[in-house]
Amino acid sequence: MDYIVRATAAGGQIRAFAATTKDMAEKARSTHDTSPVVTAALGRLMTGSAMMGVMMKGENDLLTVKVSGDGPAGALTVTADARGNVKGTVDVPQAMVPARADHKLDVGGVVGRGFMQVIKDLGLKEPYVSQVALQTGEIGDDFTYYFASSEQVPSAVGLGVLMNKENTVRRSGGFIVQLMPFASEETISALEENIKNIASVTVLLEEGLSPEQLLDEVLKGFDIEINDTVQTQFLCDCNRERFYKGICALPKSDIKEMVDDGEPIEVKCHFCGKKYEFSVDDLKGML
Repeated sequence: MDYIVRATAAGGQIRAFAATTKDMAEKARSTHDTSPVVTAALGRLMTGSAMMGVMMKGENDLLTVKVSGDGPAGALTVTADARGNVKGTVDVPQAMVPARADHKLDVGGVVGRGFMQVIKDLGLKEPYVSQVALQTGEIGDDFTYYFASSEQVPSAVGLGVLMNKENTVRRSGGFIVQLMPFASEETISALEENIKNIASVTVLLEEGLSPEQLLDEVLKGFDIEINDTVQTQFLCDCNRERFYKGICALPKSDIKEMVDDGEPIEVKCHFCGKKYEFSVDDLKGML
């Protein structure tokens, strides 16, 4: 079962999140039939977005994170809510690049250079939109840079996805650790030392560490208080009504053209692949 833990440490000077997301990443892989390297990229983006999603306060708050690079995968788009529900899609699911020199999947290579855009819909008149340049395209580094430059929160983000030989997901997960504005120099130095010395997330995941154990590693030497646990999953909230409204929003001339064709139309959800058919009568009703 995939879940996220929310914790504080050092008397509230640090807030931390850790997640295990194997089922989520595998659902995305099977839905979009992604290549191993795209599975890793999308899995990392979904994991980071899931943890960011549960940082939001409102029940109906929505977060969209879009990574637009010049690599062969094109854009990756993930939407997450405050309840741990996440969905993701990618322009070119089967994109491939050679492995790195250390034989690891080259996520930075398949993503390329470009931008990470974060849109937070917090129920206000306008959504909060922020954009930063991708640092490495490895996703974790890019989230770290986003938090520092857009939210002014010093953070460490570690994300990893491991694949089986038959290209299914073996492990997926990660952590986000953030310093509060009142953190002491001593706390900052100790945390920096920890981050410098821990093994990579993929190594820790391969050892079978749970989210709680991940935080034990990252926050070694600190008193940790687990505040709550949130289930997380790949869940698409698309429905027929939403697509109906979407077609209604098209120019009347376009809908009339569809009616004149005399054939039903089929629309497909980018996120989950579900198809919805609208008959000629449906289209006439829209006019």
